[in-house]
Amino acid sequence: MDGITGAIGNNWWMVFPLGALFIHWSRSGVRTLGRRHRRSLARRRARTGRARAGVPDPGEVRRLTEAHEAVNRRWLDYELDIGKLIDFPLMTDVREPLTVAFLRAKRDADGLRPEGSAPQTLARLAEYRAAVRSFEAAFDVAEREARRIRDSHFAGPERERLATARTLLRIAADESATPAERQAAYRRARRELDGLIALPDAARAALDQGAAGRLGGGPRPAPPA
Repeated sequence: MDGITGAIGNNWWMVFPLGALFIHWSRSGVRTLGRRHRRSLARRRARTGRARAGVPDPGEVRRLTEAHEAVNRRWLDYELDIGKLIDFPLMTDVREPLTVAFLRAKRDADGLRPEGSAPQTLARLAEYRAAVRSFEAAFDVAEREARRIRDSHFAGPERERLATARTLLRIAADESATPAERQAAYRRARRELDGLIALPDAARAALDQGAAGRLGGGPRPAPPA
């Protein structure tokens, strides 16, 4: 103990540089905390200012439009893939309440979507937010039901026609087949699907192009049954 006390006594002069260093560190830490606090206040004031001015947060507008686009892409996947429509026909069956619900929700969300960077009011943004959430939920419900029932609500002969259409679409998409074989397969597939499932305009156009011999833009191959 006497040794420690003696060492401190002999080096008493170190108190001054250590004290100065401690004060420097303290001031530096205070300045850093102050800068962070000022930045946080500035962000909070900006958000508050936008809210008071009735201007929506651009970040939320961007996130909502991205969520909207994500659901539209999921729907487009059905519109362009005839094989998928054959496997899950409920997605285009307007006699089904779930299909009608998600198509109506899509129409509402599309109608409320901001155009470009045009400013929106908070009330308008709230409407768009609710519409996008409804579109997401309605599409999820319809898709789950479509995947659950598949083609089970069709009678036996109708399911056979759907199976034939699947096979024909594989032939139509097979580049090793001759153009005449592919063209004939498109025509037969079109006849098999008539009156069975509702084809969106894009899918119908692809079938018609294939049947007419314009095979470059045909539908994707149907997945294995």
